Amino acid sequence: MAQMAPAEPALGVRRPALSPSRASDFKQCPLLYRFRAVDRLPELPTKAQLRGTLVHSVLERLFALPQPERLPERAKALLEPAWSELSADRPDWTALFDAEEPADVREWLTGAEKLLDAYFSLEDPRRLDPEACELHVEIELDSGVRLRGYVDRLDVAPTGELRVVDYKTGTAPREIGEAKALFQMKFYAVVLWRLRGAVPRQLKLMYLTDGQSLAYTPDEPELRRFERTLEAIWQAIMRAGRTGDFRPSPSRLCDWCAHQALCPSFGGTPPEYPGWPDPDPGAETPLDRAD
Repeated sequence: MAQMAPAEPALGVRRPALSPSRASDFKQCPLLYRFRAVDRLPELPTKAQLRGTLVHSVLERLFALPQPERLPERAKALLEPAWSELSADRPDWTALFDAEEPADVREWLTGAEKLLDAYFSLEDPRRLDPEACELHVEIELDSGVRLRGYVDRLDVAPTGELRVVDYKTGTAPREIGEAKALFQMKFYAVVLWRLRGAVPRQLKLMYLTDGQSLAYTPDEPELRRFERTLEAIWQAIMRAGRTGDFRPSPSRLCDWCAHQALCPSFGGTPPEYPGWPDPDPGAETPLDRAD
């Protein structure tokens, strides 16, 4: 008997979609995708991940200020209020810090200040007027694949050219990190191209850990090829979703995986396959967007 395809969700429920983080997960390791998108296993964040989430939030708030007020000291003054708001309902986040040692949080915030210093060394936000920060983008391709994600910042020139900007605060190995980052940026470029009918003029990655930036210029033939890659990834996810056959793909990135105890490559046993999730295996979290 033929296997049934994953069912469409009920009216009013968001359809399953592919996000850049989940697409990257499946490309890296199908079992990791299953753990995150299907089983939705909890992952305790690291302090570095939380710091990235905080810095992204502060930069979003900074660009909400009038241009003359976008100064380094103003950005640093936003850190503690932003952290209080972000962590208010997340005891798992605050538990990473020693409640009896205020210096623990202070040292962590100092690390965030250094990332903001690096940001200001790369550009002057007083001279910029972004169209949007933390922009939600979503589109369904002609093939039926739905793409969904959040763009850190979208700049639009007076002449209409688009620039997609992404802040990177993580500490993954540089060559691996850059490949994943460019994958993410091309994902956004495809979505914006299909939404607006124009290929982004520039994809800009800002590495705040070392104060460097990387600019990339895509073209339409490249984005057409990448669109086919995304469609192939989604088709592979659908095949795995029908059978539950999400196989591990060991690599150097296993060293950073939170699920080694459940991975067959490390002698573990995954939980019983719960079936294809409803409604939305493509959702990203703030931690994903602060990678």
